Amino acid sequence: MNEVLELRVLGDLQVTRDGRPLDLPPSRKTRALLAYLAVTGRQHQRERLCEIFWDIPDDPRGALRWSLSKIRQVLSGGEPALVTDRNAVALNVETDYARLAPLVKADLSSRSTEELEAALASIRGGFLADLSLERCFEYEAWRHAIASEVEIAELGILRELVERLADQPRRALPLAQRLRRLAPEDLMLDAEIEALEGKVRSVAAQPTGRAPQPAGPTPPHAPSKPATSPQDPGRAVQFCRGVDGTRLAYASTGNGPPILRAAHWMSHLTFDWDSPIWRHWMRELSRHNRLVRYDERCNGLSQRHVVDISFETMLSDLECVIEATGLDRFTLLGLSQSCAVSIAYAIRHPEKVSGMILYGGYVKGWRARGDAGEIATREAAATLMRESWGKPNPMFRQAFCSMFIPGATHEHFAWMDELMLRTVSPDDAWRLQSAFSVIDVSELLEKVRVPTLVLHARDDNVAPVESGRTMAAGIPGARFIELESQNHILLEGEPAFEEFIDHVRAFIAETAGA
Repeated sequence: MNEVLELRVLGDLQVTRDGRPLDLPPSRKTRALLAYLAVTGRQHQRERLCEIFWDIPDDPRGALRWSLSKIRQVLSGGEPALVTDRNAVALNVETDYARLAPLVKADLSSRSTEELEAALASIRGGFLADLSLERCFEYEAWRHAIASEVEIAELGILRELVERLADQPRRALPLAQRLRRLAPEDLMLDAEIEALEGKVRSVAAQPTGRAPQPAGPTPPHAPSKPATSPQDPGRAVQFCRGVDGTRLAYASTGNGPPILRAAHWMSHLTFDWDSPIWRHWMRELSRHNRLVRYDERCNGLSQRHVVDISFETMLSDLECVIEATGLDRFTLLGLSQSCAVSIAYAIRHPEKVSGMILYGGYVKGWRARGDAGEIATREAAATLMRESWGKPNPMFRQAFCSMFIPGATHEHFAWMDELMLRTVSPDDAWRLQSAFSVIDVSELLEKVRVPTLVLHARDDNVAPVESGRTMAAGIPGARFIELESQNHILLEGEPAFEEFIDHVRAFIAETAGA
C-alpha cells in the first residue's frame, strides 16, 4: 500500500506521512522552498529559485543544492516526489491548499455542507504563517497573494455556512463568531450573532432540547435571509465579476446617503481598517453615510495579475460593482487616478450620480502631461519600484512615502511598507503606474452634467495643484477648494483632512436629495 504524503500550509508548515508529522529542517529558507515548490506544483528553473531565495553575494546554487538535499531527506521513504536535473526542480506532493483553492471562485451554494465544513476545518491559521522571509521579497509577495486567496475562501465559506445553518444555531454560532474575528468592521454580524445567541438560549430552555421547527421545509442549500442591522446595510466583503470574469471585491459600511468610492491603487478592503494611512477616511466617510468601496483589479482582495488594466476596463469594473451593490443614486467619490474614471462614469450614467467629489486628481497622467523632467523622474521611480517595492529598503521607502505623504511620521513610514506589500505586487504596481501615466480626460470635462466638487492639496507632489484647478475649470459649474497640505493622502489629525470632510458632508447634504 502506498504511503500518503501531504504538506499542510494553511497555518504553520507541516509535512505528514499517513497522518504522522515528519521532522522538518531547522532552516526557515529550506522549509519555505519546500512549501513554495509544493504549492506552485510546477517545474522551476534552478536559476530562478536562486533569485527568489538567495542573495547574490552568497553561493546561491550551492545553497539551493544543500536545501534540496534536506528536502529529499524529509520526503524519503516513499515514491520519489522531488524531481531534479541540472537546470530544473519540481515537486509533486498533495497540499491542503490545492483542495481549498477551487472554492475561491466556486459557486459555494452548490457545494455540500459537509464539503464546506471540511474545507473550513483544514484552515488552521494564516497561509504559511510561520514562514515569513523579510529579505526574500518575491517569495513574500507570493505568500501574501496566496494568503489573500485563503482569506477570500474562508470568508466566503463562513458566510455561506452561517446563512445555510441559520436554523441550527448551535452549529451556526461559532461560525458567525469566527467570521466576526475575520471581519470586525461588519456591524451586521453583531445582529446575526445576537439573534443566534438568542436561539441557542431558547433551545437550551426547552425541556426536549429541540429547536422549534420552521413552518415549512427549507431547501438544503438555500441561503437564509441574513439578519439586518440598522447600523450597516451591507456585508463586510462580497465579490462580483468584471465583464472579463475578473473577481472584484467590494464592501459596504455605515448608513445614510450612499457614497461610492471609485477604486484607486494600494487599497485592501480589510487591511485598510488597521492602517493609519486609510482608516480615518473610512471611519469619517461612514459616520453619516453608507460608504461602498471596492479593490481595484490587481489590488487587495480583488484578483491579482490581471492582464487587462486599461482605462475602459477600469470604468467597466466600476459599472459592475455599482450593479452588484444595487445602488440607484449616490455620490461618486474619486481619489487620485480614479477621478478620471469617475468623470467618465458620470458622463455615461448621469442619472445615477447625485453629485461627484474629486480629490487629488489629474486631467492628464504624468506621461501625457509631457513635462520632460517629470517623465524622467517618474520613469526612474518606476524602475526602482520593480526592484524595491515593499522591501525594507529605507531609501526607496523614504522617496516613495515622501512623495505621497511628506507629512508622515515614523509610524506612517512603517505602515507604508506593509501597505505596499499587502496591496499589490511589484510587477502590478509598475504596470498600473504605467497605465495611469497616459490617462487623458481633457476632452471629457465639458460633457459633465452633474454637480461637482473638486478638492486638491496645495503642495501635492503626486498630482500638481494645477491639475485640480484645470479639472474644475473644465467641468461646467464645478467648485474648487484648495486645501492647505503637502499630502496626496491626507493624514488623520491634520486640519486639511477635517476641512475635506466638512466640505464633503456639506456637498452631500446639498446634492443627495436633488
